[in-house]
Amino acid sequence: MKRVFCLFLSMVILTVSLVHLKNYRNEGILPAKEENMPAEENLSSETENPPNKITVDILDEKEDNAILVSKSDDTSYGEKLPNGDSMQQLLEKQDDHYAYTTLDDAGKELYMEILCALTEFKKDVRLSCVDNDEISRVFQCVLNDHPEIFYVNGYTYTQHTLGDIVKKITFTGNYTMSEKEVEERQRQIDNYVNQCFSGLSPQADEYETVKYVYEYIINNTEYSDSSANNQNICSVFLDGRSVCQGYAKATQYLLQKAGIKAELVLGEVSTGEGHAWDLVSIDNEWYYVDTTWGDASYQAVGKGGSYSEDKIPTINYDYLCVTTKQLNRTHTIDNVVEMPQCISDSANYYVREGLYLYSIDEEQLKKIFRDGYDKGSAYVTLKCDSEEIYNNLYERLITGQEIFRYLDSDDKVVSYTENAGQYSMSFWLV
Repeated sequence: MKRVFCLFLSMVILTVSLVHLKNYRNEGILPAKEENMPAEENLSSETENPPNKITVDILDEKEDNAILVSKSDDTSYGEKLPNGDSMQQLLEKQDDHYAYTTLDDAGKELYMEILCALTEFKKDVRLSCVDNDEISRVFQCVLNDHPEIFYVNGYTYTQHTLGDIVKKITFTGNYTMSEKEVEERQRQIDNYVNQCFSGLSPQADEYETVKYVYEYIINNTEYSDSSANNQNICSVFLDGRSVCQGYAKATQYLLQKAGIKAELVLGEVSTGEGHAWDLVSIDNEWYYVDTTWGDASYQAVGKGGSYSEDKIPTINYDYLCVTTKQLNRTHTIDNVVEMPQCISDSANYYVREGLYLYSIDEEQLKKIFRDGYDKGSAYVTLKCDSEEIYNNLYERLITGQEIFRYLDSDDKVVSYTENAGQYSMSFWLV
């Protein structure tokens, strides 16, 4: 009897959507208490159903080998990448990217395959890995390291199986723009970057550079959940309107351009909502920076009087270069790779600016307010090292009204705000 063998080769394409940030509106007020912190976007993952199991009957080993070779495979990236780098140069640059450095050798190989595919707008690139979860994890690592890849919002992959065995996976990025469109947007981004850094002193150290970028983005960006491309840098650099992931990626992009290591971090805030911020290296120490939460107005409270908008500060420094311990008061990290413990406070804004109180120091308080007036500041903000110091200071300055010893206020009226969760308080210099 003649035996008939049938060979079936099938492919399943699974579309994986990037984690994205849902809409939320920031009211633009940083209240005094942690429970009133502004809500943030929910982070969620939208993934289609997993691929069905595919059965492939094989005639012989030769047929098996034939299946493993596909004309759709294209793993040749060329001698030069679009930005002019060689593959070796691109590889060497990855040591400056945090997520990449956390991967093992196999993960780094997969990372480079995905990075090169996205950089060159490749399709159907054969990967060295056949683990769907690992591909998803490393893909997110690439995006967390590289804010300049603003034209990708996910990827598709094709599983090639023989029986129950996945023999290979090919990868294609979900490109939201053509290469020509990307080139045009990149020119506009370059103009923004040049304009931004034109105001930065060439002598600025790393802390001063981070502070400058933090302030520049806040002063030139409006929080808006209706902005197009608000999950990438285009929203900030081209539209001046974004949400937290756009703020974080724009901060990361500018710092990397300035030669400072910066990484996108994903997680949640105390309300349970999703959020994004940055991990930043200053003088070889890690800190967290949350530019979005820095872009908030204080709500002035006080005894009598009304205060115009020009007396409401646009920048909150509670989230400029903070430790893991400080961050954990309001944020929870839920990142694709484990983040380092940030323990140094040397580059914390309040420490660097002389506004951090390790004790209630009369001379330090006098200097803080005197410097504020000398600089023409509208307000001063100071931060305490502990809850005990904060409570004692509040009792003295507010309850005991000793604040008027430091203010040039003839009418004995003060406008102030407090953030008990961060042990900080601000006073308007009226």
